[in-house]
Amino acid sequence: MGYYNSPNSPQRRGGVFLAGFAGIVIGAFLVWLLLYSRPELLPNGQTRSDGTSDSQVEETGGATEVVSLDITTGVTEAVETAGDAVVGITNLQTVNDFWSQSPGTAQAVGTGSGVIYKNDGGVAYIVTNHHVIEGASGLEVTYADGSKTEATIVGSDIWTDLAVIQVDGATVPDVAEFGDSDALKQGETVIAIGNPLGLEFSGSVTTGVVSGTDRVVPVDLDGDGSEDWQAEVLQTDAAINPGNSGGALVNLGGQVIGINSMKIATSAVEGIGFSIPINSALPVIESIEQTGEMIRPSMGVTLLDLAQVPQIYRQETLHLPDDVEQGIVVNDVIPGSAADRAGMQRYDVIISMDGEAVGNLIELRKHLYNEKRIGDMLTVQAYRNGELVEFTLELTDSSSM
Repeated sequence: MGYYNSPNSPQRRGGVFLAGFAGIVIGAFLVWLLLYSRPELLPNGQTRSDGTSDSQVEETGGATEVVSLDITTGVTEAVETAGDAVVGITNLQTVNDFWSQSPGTAQAVGTGSGVIYKNDGGVAYIVTNHHVIEGASGLEVTYADGSKTEATIVGSDIWTDLAVIQVDGATVPDVAEFGDSDALKQGETVIAIGNPLGLEFSGSVTTGVVSGTDRVVPVDLDGDGSEDWQAEVLQTDAAINPGNSGGALVNLGGQVIGINSMKIATSAVEGIGFSIPINSALPVIESIEQTGEMIRPSMGVTLLDLAQVPQIYRQETLHLPDDVEQGIVVNDVIPGSAADRAGMQRYDVIISMDGEAVGNLIELRKHLYNEKRIGDMLTVQAYRNGELVEFTLELTDSSSM
């Protein structure tokens, strides 16, 4: 038998009531949703649940609201600290007109960057690269605010690619603080500040990390196609382009920890730039500032890192014990030099100086240039044909070699 509710039964009346109530609730929800998404339909002065009133929205004129935020990071703070001490340097050279008998005029032949590091006694000093000021008959310095002043060359050093110039101290906006490049860690954030491709992009900032410390890069100083020197550099992937030369590589504290110098520029290489560590640059900067040149104590030898020598030659040519893995090979001895007088020979492998272990060229140079002076005595320990020998040298002036 079937079951049927009459229209007037209690069950039927209850169902109708529930259906009607549900319809009212759904309708109210749809109206609320429409008003929330269409603020112009809200009564004047009524506030939405997010706290924005229709009058607030209308004040924007229907346009997208622009919100200004003050974003401060370690990078922005470092740039603010060091940025004004980085300058542009324009190399001016006299160009003579072949058809004219009148004196030549100075023209800009290149631009680079520099770092103001000292302002003393009315004279401010700027460090840059040797190749930035090479051949200049005049120099023009452009500050971060666009103002310009003339500069004069104090001196330079082709071997380390460093130079010092000076300007009127009253004109400089700021002075940079030097950091400790020996404290850098691989992966540490660094910032390059300079003028890539000229003054049009002055004060450009690029960021990256320390890709490697204690790098040695062969360089050709005289352009004859052969390597003349092993440059001591920091490696970074912060973009360094022509015009960045002589600019600052700074840490997150805004301290200058390197002077940007060069990059590997081939189509197969990306993100390999080099900067002169400030700890290595300081003795050169100070010497140039005081004497106009870098006068180094010299042993009178040419050297090569043992790490660059294949294992077969370590055994058959150098006759090194198996446990000797670090050192510096004497590639040649200059006749009449301190090393020659002390009895050093080609293929001697230096392992210590003054009782302090030296494992590569960088460590040797740090000891020789930072701790010794011309005329000092230097004790060198080296392996010769598998035997440990010792030499005592009286260091001479490198300019006499």
